[in-house]
Amino acid sequence: MTEPRFQKRTIFLIAYIVFAILPIYWMTMMSFKTNEEIVSSFSLWPQHFTWANYKTIFTDVSWYSGYINSLIYVAINTVISVGVALPAAYAFSRYSFLGDKHVFFWLLTNRMTPPAVFLLPFFQLYTTVGLMDTHLAVALAHLVFNVPLAVWILEGFMSGIPREIDETAYIDGYSFPRFFVTIFLPLIKAGVGVAAFFCFMFSWVELLLARTLTSVNAKPIVATMTRTVSASGMDWATLAAAGVLTIVPGAIVIWFVRHYIAKGFAMGRV
Repeated sequence: MTEPRFQKRTIFLIAYIVFAILPIYWMTMMSFKTNEEIVSSFSLWPQHFTWANYKTIFTDVSWYSGYINSLIYVAINTVISVGVALPAAYAFSRYSFLGDKHVFFWLLTNRMTPPAVFLLPFFQLYTTVGLMDTHLAVALAHLVFNVPLAVWILEGFMSGIPREIDETAYIDGYSFPRFFVTIFLPLIKAGVGVAAFFCFMFSWVELLLARTLTSVNAKPIVATMTRTVSASGMDWATLAAAGVLTIVPGAIVIWFVRHYIAKGFAMGRV
């Protein structure tokens, strides 16, 4: 009985892996083809291998500037989100105050709200204060969604740390900043890694706010990729190359925080 069940599980896992990898493989192969080959033939491997699509991205300012803009505002957003969420999560995990459960639930409802709901208020506000088409505009807009998520993740990790550690540190003469940075923060570094990962990924792939709040100077790569239609048609090859390069930052981040993500799943907060 064990062997047939093992075979079924193996077949299922292989089928799942193929299903998950196939779109990435196909996009990668398209990035090494010409547009003529993509639209005229069906092949698992490029018949006329070319690096021209990647050369276009690395030499055309409208393409590579999109990656730079995205990395800038994503980095700003991730740092601010985690920095704001750390003290907020500590307060929720260590103190009880009037309406604490309601405030915590309100934070999560912001995360559940579609970005389109906040689009018009942000657009009018940034137009008034002169923040339109800046990296800071997108970074601040994404805080509405990333801070609640980071607070929720970090609160779960902090609640797993015994309060006796806080009390012992205060008895030993530690100030709160010193205790938090030197003792408490290393204990929840897994939570910080998980929170930073999810903040990075949301800000990296979010399209609606990033596209609407920018036009030229801070236009991200996700917005650039939606404007590849010309009089000659869709530039499938360059778009595929851009898609491959868009996966790279996320893959690098996953590689560095993979152990923290696994721990987050084990603790039930991810």
